[in-house]
Amino acid sequence: MDEPKFSIFLTSLGMQAMIFLGEMPNPINNETKVELDRAKYMIDTIALIKEKTQGNLSAEEQKLIDDILYGLRLKYAEKNK
Repeated sequence: MDEPKFSIFLTSLGMQAMIFLGEMPNPINNETKVELDRAKYMIDTIALIKEKTQGNLSAEEQKLIDDILYGLRLKYAEKNK
């Protein structure tokens, strides 16, 4: 088994947020449902990880977390109108 990778961890959190935003079906029940409170929690969690890892990320990891947060925040704003 490979060693855990930070990029895969971040991507999995982003995918969970996308499920809660209703952008992807839930893999457990194949339902698509908007759950804004849960989406916001996931987005805030990723932002917390960004804050707590400040100065410890590679340039690639920093870009990934910034891109994930940017995309999720845009989707959240669209859904929260």
